[in-house]
Amino acid sequence: METPSRTTIETGHVDHSHTRRAFDKVRKLVAAYGASSVAVLVVVVILSVTGREVTSFMWGRAGGMLASAAVTYWLSVRASRGARWAYVRVRIISVIVPIAVIAVDSIPGALPPWFVAMQIAGALTLVPAAFVVNRSQLRAAFPRSR
Repeated sequence: METPSRTTIETGHVDHSHTRRAFDKVRKLVAAYGASSVAVLVVVVILSVTGREVTSFMWGRAGGMLASAAVTYWLSVRASRGARWAYVRVRIISVIVPIAVIAVDSIPGALPPWFVAMQIAGALTLVPAAFVVNRSQLRAAFPRSR
């Protein structure tokens, strides 16, 4: 006789109002991450067009963050519709991306301080999303299949 290990809400219900509200919040936070990524890319474009020095590393970082924001938003939409695989990826991305951005941006002299500040500010918008998607109530809505 097995005893369920989940004691929070009924498992597997992504249609509950608290689940919808949680994903609304996550999508807004990911959209803020995307908006910040767009802002960084726009500044890089403006600097490049006006003849200022812009490295390929800056182009790659700015474009990569924008791409990751788009993918993360798409995944959060899919997760809000019940896709467990997307939910798992949003959980991972929301934790790993801020750590990775801070780690890479902490390399001394690799990037100008304004760029570092803008990227870290953008990545930090994912931290609250990580807390939301890792709550026990939301995890219970996506049980592992056995």
